[in-house]
Amino acid sequence: MLTDDQLDRYARHIVLREVGGIGQQKLLDSKVLVIGAGGLGSPLILYLAAAGVGTIGVVDDDVVDLSNLQRQIAHGTAQIGTPKVESAKAAVARINPDVKIVPHAERLIRGNVRKLFQYYDLVADGSDNFETRFLINDACYFLNKPLVSAAMLQFEGQLSTYKPYLGEGHPCYRCIFPSPPPADVARTCGEAGVLGALAGTMGSLQAVEVLKELLDIGQSMSGQLLIYDALYADFRKVRVKPDPGCPLCGDQPAIKEDF
Repeated sequence: MLTDDQLDRYARHIVLREVGGIGQQKLLDSKVLVIGAGGLGSPLILYLAAAGVGTIGVVDDDVVDLSNLQRQIAHGTAQIGTPKVESAKAAVARINPDVKIVPHAERLIRGNVRKLFQYYDLVADGSDNFETRFLINDACYFLNKPLVSAAMLQFEGQLSTYKPYLGEGHPCYRCIFPSPPPADVARTCGEAGVLGALAGTMGSLQAVEVLKELLDIGQSMSGQLLIYDALYADFRKVRVKPDPGCPLCGDQPAIKEDF
């Protein structure tokens, strides 16, 4: 049963036919792991907390830096030097006392990925490097966890949901991006730049897809890649099929579970 305060707080959800009181309780019972409390993770964490997702784990080993504040809205000037997971926890506490934030002040590696992922219903990737993205994808495949992933650089963002463990029609991240680009091609936001407000757009879209997956409503983004060009206000969706030659989920997989 929702409390009176919760009925007021989530009233705009409850009147939605697709959510209602049952859906809101489902969100309160859900556990989401967010990788990265930076540009994407900041709006994602705040909107999931506002929506009443009951448990949000946050994985990040970095501290707040002045250069983060142009886009990482979960943090402020007073938090410079503070671990991002603690700053994000404080920001959520100001928004919604219903939500439990579990800070994981560590870097995601093969040695801890199973321990971190097994507790959560869904993983949301807001990381900023390909090594971590591939690790997250592989772990979600082997552990049967839905993955909602967003990325951005300069004026462009990308978003998709990956559920390859469901089989036919559900590609994984490696089906689209088989391997990391060469080091001299792969650039970070620190190297190439990024429009700060783009992080808000992509993180908010990512939050919507997470909520849809938790509630099992609407059309999943699995099998589709959303591309947003901020300079031209252009959204387009590209249909993506599983790759039979994918080294993870293809016909002859070469990647083995090693974590």
